Amino acid sequence: MDIDAKGLGDLMDLIFLQLSSMARDMCTKVRIEAFSALGKMQRVSEGVLLQSLSKKVIKTDPMSGCIINGQKLPPKIKIPCAAGIFAHGIEDEFYQVRTAACTSLGALAKFSGQYAEKALDLLMDMMNDDTEAVRLQTLKALFHMATYGYLRMEEKHMHMFLGLLVDANHLIRNAAHKILGLVNLPKLQMFKSALDGLITSLEKNPEEQDIYGILFSIGKNHGSFSANIAKHLAKEITMASDGELILDKPRIKALLIVSISASFSDDKHKKLDIPSIIFAHAISLLEKFSSALGEEVNQDSILSYLCHKGGMPFWGNRSISTEFGESESCKVETVEVGGKIENTAKAAKGLDRVLVMQSMESILQTVEGAWTTKMTSDIFGAQTILRTCKEELKVFAENSAGSIGAFSNFLCEYLHAIHLIVEIWQLIKLDNSYTFGLTSHDILLEKLNISIRRMEYCYAGLNRELEVQVLELSLLANLFGLSKIEACSKVVLSKLLWIISRLDGLCADGSCELSDFIREIKKTFDANPIGDTMIGNIHTLFGLFRVKPARDFGMLKEISAVLQVCDNSSENPLSYICGLPVGVSFNISLWNISSHHRLWFRMSIGESMQHAFLEFSSFEGNEEVKNGSMVVPLDATPMAHSFVLRVCLLMECSYGISTNQGGHGGPSDCVVQLSDELDVYFVSTGQR
Repeated sequence: MDIDAKGLGDLMDLIFLQLSSMARDMCTKVRIEAFSALGKMQRVSEGVLLQSLSKKVIKTDPMSGCIINGQKLPPKIKIPCAAGIFAHGIEDEFYQVRTAACTSLGALAKFSGQYAEKALDLLMDMMNDDTEAVRLQTLKALFHMATYGYLRMEEKHMHMFLGLLVDANHLIRNAAHKILGLVNLPKLQMFKSALDGLITSLEKNPEEQDIYGILFSIGKNHGSFSANIAKHLAKEITMASDGELILDKPRIKALLIVSISASFSDDKHKKLDIPSIIFAHAISLLEKFSSALGEEVNQDSILSYLCHKGGMPFWGNRSISTEFGESESCKVETVEVGGKIENTAKAAKGLDRVLVMQSMESILQTVEGAWTTKMTSDIFGAQTILRTCKEELKVFAENSAGSIGAFSNFLCEYLHAIHLIVEIWQLIKLDNSYTFGLTSHDILLEKLNISIRRMEYCYAGLNRELEVQVLELSLLANLFGLSKIEACSKVVLSKLLWIISRLDGLCADGSCELSDFIREIKKTFDANPIGDTMIGNIHTLFGLFRVKPARDFGMLKEISAVLQVCDNSSENPLSYICGLPVGVSFNISLWNISSHHRLWFRMSIGESMQHAFLEFSSFEGNEEVKNGSMVVPLDATPMAHSFVLRVCLLMECSYGISTNQGGHGGPSDCVVQLSDELDVYFVSTGQR
């Protein structure tokens, strides 16, 4: 039978009508098969499709009709059969029928834009269906429409769709994420709402890291909107004060990714100016950009591009020290990224290490430059740069292991100390000579000393360069201490003498060079051992201090500990009898602790404090990781219905001179906190 194009179209319409009639059958299985078959139609006229969505019969030309094999079929055959078939299908009492109807609704969108628009309204209503399978199938239908460009999201749909991003079912959330990565959002407000929804989803479900890839896709598909986000984020970064901007927060990372994605947008005809500060801060998210781009561009190319656009230096041909002390050379090659030709370094092996070290080098150069140029004219600017660089290093520390992770944490602590030094110096310049009691100067100085102790005692394998760097900070801290009391304390002078002697020993063979700051203090101390001259020359001495973080970290290891109490929370407290001792069982993990370390439990209830020595000789493991458990007695419990015991692990440290801070069964010298403080909840047996 020969059928022309029009005849074939009419035949397809007739088949559609017959299937529509079957979709009203009393048998559930017949309805399911009928709806499934409707979605497989290869050709249907727009009029029939639109009628299938509306229960109200659409008027047609009374003279029109189908001609099949020479026979004219009356128009009335079209209308009643198709009228509202999908509207009925999505209301069917059986979820299998509703699922099949949703599938076909999305599949037929390719035949008509007007149909796709009206079908979207029905599909969005299906997102309220009580059955999860129907909702998932609806999302699959929407994804199919979005994939082929038939999904045109409108403002009226956004509220429903954004609710899916925080749905309790991760499959539904994941499907909604993928649709947003494909759909076109015509208005800036819709774009911002989508970003807010994805960020909220990420904050509630931090394990769903694929959201960052979706954010990159959305940003890339809406270049102009992403550029708008970038400009506002750049202002936020620039104006951020202490504690207001944390670069590792999901929101900031998400906005950085969206901002950078504008560079990869297809909006070539538009000039999208992305502030350089965005590229500089995005370096810490290199892995996420690489994952979002897939195999389009390698990590070297992306890093080079970010460094170039951020105005930061990129290591070209440079040797990188490896975990085992060997050097690996990098060869330079030219790679095109985002329309730019960049020189990129590609390591033969250990690529991740090279990339991290390149970024860290850029950060350290920024720190050194900030100290040199800002300290004399713009201290607040220097503080902002130090704060930002420290946050970037924190990201590296959290995502790096081994010596690189330890070195990243060490540098974070170093920058924290430098930040405190800047604050103390501001107070010294104010010359508050007549203040009494505990002041801001005392508090900041104690924080600085704690930070220095952490660098000195919480890292195993400090090489000479790093140790000299820490001792230089300690010299400065003691100098600040002398300036506060304006008199020469024997304890402080003893510390200064010990530090200077230690520095002489470290640099005796010429492998390390003393800085001008250290040499001048040594010279002043030799000329006047009682320290009067140093107090008077503090401004001159401080002017010689330079921030120059060491780069060589060798086999650095971080010393740390984790405390745990099993099955304890505010809802599941431990029992005790008021006034009597109680034992607390701890699970303890120790990293890089050796036999010469002395560890203590510190247990506090309000102002009351108790120490207990940790004997870890029976712990299992090796020098790198030790695990064990210990029951620690709390000597006396309070006469209260309940209480919270705060516990942490301390490590005793000594400068070679005892400060006798301990006693009473506790540490005999300075301590540094090794573990996070743990809350242990108790309730009196009479209250259970």
